[in-house]
Amino acid sequence: MDRLTGKVAVITGGSGGIGQATARLFVAEGARVVLVDLDADRLRATVAAIGGDAVGQAVADVSDEAQMRGVLDDSLRRFGRVDVLFCNAGTEGLVAPIADMPVEAFDRVMAVNVRGVFLGLKHALPLMQRQGGGSIIITSSVAGFKGAAHLAPYAASKHAVVGLMRSAVLETGASGVRINTIHPSPIDTRMMRAIEHGRAPGAEDAARQMITSRIPAGRYCTADEVALTALFLASDDSRYCTGGRYSVDGGMTAA
Repeated sequence: MDRLTGKVAVITGGSGGIGQATARLFVAEGARVVLVDLDADRLRATVAAIGGDAVGQAVADVSDEAQMRGVLDDSLRRFGRVDVLFCNAGTEGLVAPIADMPVEAFDRVMAVNVRGVFLGLKHALPLMQRQGGGSIIITSSVAGFKGAAHLAPYAASKHAVVGLMRSAVLETGASGVRINTIHPSPIDTRMMRAIEHGRAPGAEDAARQMITSRIPAGRYCTADEVALTALFLASDDSRYCTGGRYSVDGGMTAA
């Protein structure tokens, strides 16, 4: 249980399901972790639940450059390095057809899901290159491989971060910085409850059954299963892995 001993990890979307599961696992594997989230109350509760002095917190909007730069600078000053950045903050946005989608709703999804990742890359890459390496992990989705009816901004954003990842890999070369995306299927979290409700208000169970029927494994993914993939990508076990798209989807994208 020491695959991350001595490493410092910054996790955005820290109070969500994936963020919480990943933080617990990273701490158990020896990392010091800074959780980042816009929801101060949920963030405090998450840090308290994990406990110990290996986890800290930063309330910040990942789409704001000054705030995102500040999180990384503060982590660097506190710990002397940042080995892992998990760009995990995200929003599903409004569930609606493109024709009915307000421009403001589109812009908000792109701000959090794409601009937030761009800012993470922009400010983490130089510091990781200076220290001789690091790992940047980006949460995409199965929607980063294909379309998603009534979730066009979300699907577009999850495609976009793959383009950012691939471009960053080509720019970093042999610097020792690795960048990869994770593509989960639907997960048992608040986000999927909102999507199920948006697709079928009052018939959420039917929506869940319909979505599950498209997954060969026959169930939703769990946050812990995503966290295990993030652990691999954060650890030295993945030292030759960069530019990859890692599916955690129960076979959902096999067809």
